Amino acid sequence: MSDAYIALADGRVLEARTRAPGRTRGELVFTTAYTGYEESLTDPSYAEQVLTFSYPLIGNYGVRAERFESDSVQPRAAIAREMTDDVAEWLESEGVPAIDHLDTREIVTTVREEGAMACGIAAGEDATPEDAIEEMEACEPMSAHVDIGAGVSVSEPTVHEGGDEATIALLDCGAKGSIISSLTERGADVHVLPYDATPEDVAAVEPDVLFVSNGPGDPENFVAAQEVVDAYAGDLPMAGICLGQQVITSALGGSTEKMSFGHRGVNQPVKDLRTDKVVMTTQNHGYTVADTGPLEVTQVNVNDDTVEGLDSAELDVITRQYHPEANPGPHDSLGFFDEVLELAESRQPVAAD
Repeated sequence: MSDAYIALADGRVLEARTRAPGRTRGELVFTTAYTGYEESLTDPSYAEQVLTFSYPLIGNYGVRAERFESDSVQPRAAIAREMTDDVAEWLESEGVPAIDHLDTREIVTTVREEGAMACGIAAGEDATPEDAIEEMEACEPMSAHVDIGAGVSVSEPTVHEGGDEATIALLDCGAKGSIISSLTERGADVHVLPYDATPEDVAAVEPDVLFVSNGPGDPENFVAAQEVVDAYAGDLPMAGICLGQQVITSALGGSTEKMSFGHRGVNQPVKDLRTDKVVMTTQNHGYTVADTGPLEVTQVNVNDDTVEGLDSAELDVITRQYHPEANPGPHDSLGFFDEVLELAESRQPVAAD
């Protein structure tokens, strides 16, 4: 095994072991998930990021394609305390650099104390610390990736048939596959549209509900999705998950902000303000809603009071910051998709303004 190096924005360069060679850069983040590494590594919300696993051993139950959330590995690189050969070989086949045999506790502590930061990785034969530093210095902030949706969205509309319970137009800003299956399993036909779809594209579907998916990066860069939300606000029921919550809020007059190190894991506690019940949730986001605009806060994060759920009876809107489909993670919040289909019953399809 050859040497590998990771350069951090705070000036340190850490030495590691190469598991999949290559040079790359991205925003350094971590997940506390102790299972579900296949789902995490194929989650489009990790685009342009370097993912560190806080759990010490990654790969202890192999790699199975049926668990993937997309067609490819999404982070720019993967870091673990120790990585099995199965995972390392998978990442190498995908051309994604991977390193292990370093103190991931130190990385997690650094990100928690200093925030998500730029990093550079150089791994493989002839890799040097200077190579890693060069990569880090070329790393752009997440807000600079203005067209990040193009790399994670479908390029043409696709249809996933589930039945005649509802027709849903899903704006694919980086949707996890389990979101689509959670809807089709409940009898909905899901029309997946590109992240830059127009109001006219949505009108052609004649949907019962407009659904804005999760995705990577700064929600303010998803301008086309915000324009679609604005065109249908008050006329068509809407739902959103993760980035989708942020896009809908911004389009309706609210605002978002970047978090220090975000929420990424399968054990985030969320309190419902209407029932006083707490559920455990799966999350993966680095931005949050700052100003909710016309939407009512219905759920908050127990740890830091950030907004986890928004509703509006007047506008027929429900959104969640976490991932109710729970792949991986607890199944406490699966009922959200039943609420989406209930939205479909409340309105008939309409044309855009």
